[in-house]
Amino acid sequence: MPTNATPHKRAKPGSRSGGRFFHVEVRPAREFVSFRLQDIGKPGGVERLAGQRASGSWDTQKWLIEKSHAHLDKGMLVADSAEAEKVLTTLGSPPVHLSGDRFRAKPRRDIPESEKPTPAMRRAQTENIKKAQAAVKRRKAAKKKTPAKSRRR
Repeated sequence: MPTNATPHKRAKPGSRSGGRFFHVEVRPAREFVSFRLQDIGKPGGVERLAGQRASGSWDTQKWLIEKSHAHLDKGMLVADSAEAEKVLTTLGSPPVHLSGDRFRAKPRRDIPESEKPTPAMRRAQTENIKKAQAAVKRRKAAKKKTPAKSRRR
């Protein structure tokens, strides 16, 4: 007589608390067709799983925070490093514990074009302009110091 064994699904990454990372899901994986893992900052620590949509645009699917950079305290994910703190503060909502090492959070809000450039964008732009101007000054000063080579005929 055949047995009706129920097939077991593969466990989702991070659902059994056995890995090196806390998984903070920002968008469902079904929105994407391919994925790429990016190391943020120093090697290890915080990684970003970026997903590519069918349209070709890229977005963050989830953040992977190494367990040495954060810990679980009363169901809340608490950062232990500056990298992890930056990721957790830029999320659109505090991460909600699902199971094991898995969390879910909202993505950061999309800034409408009417509100751009933001003050942070303006600061970055002026800083970049100052850096470029300083580089040009250094290059001109270096040119003046080196004598021009005479041409031989």
